Amino acid sequence: MQRPVAAGILTILGGFFILIGGVVFALIGAVFALFGLGSIVFTLGLAVGLFVILIGVLMVAVPVGHSVLGALAIVCAIVSILVALGGFVLGFLLTLAGGVLAILWKRSPPPYIITEARVVPPGSR
Repeated sequence: MQRPVAAGILTILGGFFILIGGVVFALIGAVFALFGLGSIVFTLGLAVGLFVILIGVLMVAVPVGHSVLGALAIVCAIVSILVALGGFVLGFLLTLAGGVLAILWKRSPPPYIITEARVVPPGSR
């Protein structure tokens, strides 16, 4: 079975960079929390990074949903700019490229034609 492997790998790599950016953003949030300015926004980067990694794994595991997963990867890449510093821009670009590749991926037709033969028992003519 053919799968959008390149799209999945790029998305997973982008997810790791977004996750690292989310960790940095969460540490910045922890510093702000020391001064009484706590917010849930600082931890959203971690969730987005994990979600992008999950999307990349699903692209390889479930190739039927490549269009939906590609669109989700693009949306998460855009959201990562706000909540995870874009994964140091590299995560944003990798995830965006993986999402575009997943949307544009086409399954090639099989090299052979599958037909069903009809069996006629002898003597029935």
